[in-house]
Amino acid sequence: MWQSTQGGWFLAVNQFAQSTPVLHTPMRLYAEYGVVLFAAVLLAAWWWARRDRNPTSMAAALWAPAGALLAIGLNQPLVNLVHAPRPYTVSPHALVLVARSGDYSFPSDHAVMAGAVAAGVLLTHRRLGAATALAAVVMAFARVYVGAHFPLDVIVGLLLGAAVTCSGYLAVRRLLIWGVTRLTRTPLRPLFTTAEASLSR
Repeated sequence: MWQSTQGGWFLAVNQFAQSTPVLHTPMRLYAEYGVVLFAAVLLAAWWWARRDRNPTSMAAALWAPAGALLAIGLNQPLVNLVHAPRPYTVSPHALVLVARSGDYSFPSDHAVMAGAVAAGVLLTHRRLGAATALAAVVMAFARVYVGAHFPLDVIVGLLLGAAVTCSGYLAVRRLLIWGVTRLTRTPLRPLFTTAEASLSR
């Protein structure tokens, strides 16, 4: 029953895609290359944390990319374990705007990455994190829009990525804050704070 419901959701989005050709190019580009935006957001979070003069912010900014990599790494064996087919193998007449992949569909790597980055940035800076979370939701929708994933693939991907980042940060937070505080007393200090700031506390 759930599979048929999810298939119905996918077909609804796919029909919307068929009726909105003006969105095909921007959605395809974002679905395929939006990862560059998330990399830029990680850089922005690090830059902001330097200026925040708070070791907790810098610790979160440093963990954000690490958490994303960890989430993607943990997702790979899950994808191979579940063996979920891509939508276009189940619905061969569906509109597909990206190259067809031979790998499995659940959970979506792109959604895992987006959810993980959004959570990590949210730990660093609320407003930037909120904007990143919105970008993550759009990425998830785009992956369904272009025909690469079922809705459940991206929903679980977003939640999994966010969960890995947040739980991992809770586990290493104190160690990261300690490390940042120590490193700001070394020649590497400019990487962790602005010249005028001090993280001696």
